[in-house]
Amino acid sequence: MKVNLCGVNIDALSFDEVISIVEQKLLSNRKPNYIVTSNAQHIVILQKDRHFQKIYHNAFLSVPDGVPLLWAAKLMNAPLKGRVNGTDLFEKLCEVSAEKGFKVFLLGGRPQAADRTAEVLCQKHPQLQIVGTYCPPYGFEQDSKEPEKIEAKIKAAAPDILFVALGSPKQEKWIDTNYQKLGIPISIGIGASFEFVSGMVRRAPKWMQKLGFEWLYRLLVEPRRLWKRYIFGNALFIFLVLKQRFSFWEHNTVESQLR
Repeated sequence: MKVNLCGVNIDALSFDEVISIVEQKLLSNRKPNYIVTSNAQHIVILQKDRHFQKIYHNAFLSVPDGVPLLWAAKLMNAPLKGRVNGTDLFEKLCEVSAEKGFKVFLLGGRPQAADRTAEVLCQKHPQLQIVGTYCPPYGFEQDSKEPEKIEAKIKAAAPDILFVALGSPKQEKWIDTNYQKLGIPISIGIGASFEFVSGMVRRAPKWMQKLGFEWLYRLLVEPRRLWKRYIFGNALFIFLVLKQRFSFWEHNTVESQLR
């Protein structure tokens, strides 16, 4: 079942259901696919970005990362089953990978973040096979040789899951461009998760996460970098949700816009 939020279809799956689906896919279907972790920022970007729309349309799963999506779905009388936060998903899939023998690769993050994250995760899960980490330099997509270097590293490592932390929508667009030729069963964009897991950036307290104010905590921690995203982005998201709820206009889905 999917829930339409401002024209974007979100899978109404619980956190445990997502983990189970990913595990079954890795065990039975090795076709390359990717998961998008939806939040208010994505909803806003998707209104005009046709490339991003195509990425969502072709995603294996589109899961509700942000709590505001849960509020919006409830307002539409089509509630989602719960939050599937990208960082929590990352950590849990690494735990499952340690148990099942799946191999993982960490791409992106700030300098040293992926390496520190690998150390933290391997201490928690000694059986975890992190077969590679790499932090490409800023602006790497403009370098003629860097994309080839990244592709070679990942192909040589042959992971089962690729976690990409390049920020949105850059990470999703990179995955869309590369997932087929890399041949990895599951790729997931996870934003700032390496920084959180490694301890380089402190994550919001649990009570703020549960109440849906993790965005406010991040804004207070990194105001210069995030103020536009959260102040203007969240206001526009609220406007779009209210517009849909009170039927001020008929909103097409991403799928219909791509026809």
